[in-house]
Amino acid sequence: MRDDYLREAQKKITDPMILVNVVSRRAKQLKSGYKPLIESLERLSAEDMALREIMEGKITYQLSEPVED
Repeated sequence: MRDDYLREAQKKITDPMILVNVVSRRAKQLKSGYKPLIESLERLSAEDMALREIMEGKITYQLSEPVED
């Protein structure tokens, strides 16, 4: 992963655990054939593409409420 992309994405998702999970899930989607939400002139890894999508506000997250029994 590119350090500059990681630093910029951390400004959008400040919790490192959440950022790792969001990047991981999106990278898996990209590797399985989902189309990128941004265009890039350079060839990026799935992880870097996920970071760029987060940086540009194309990917967000929502924490689910705990389920009570």
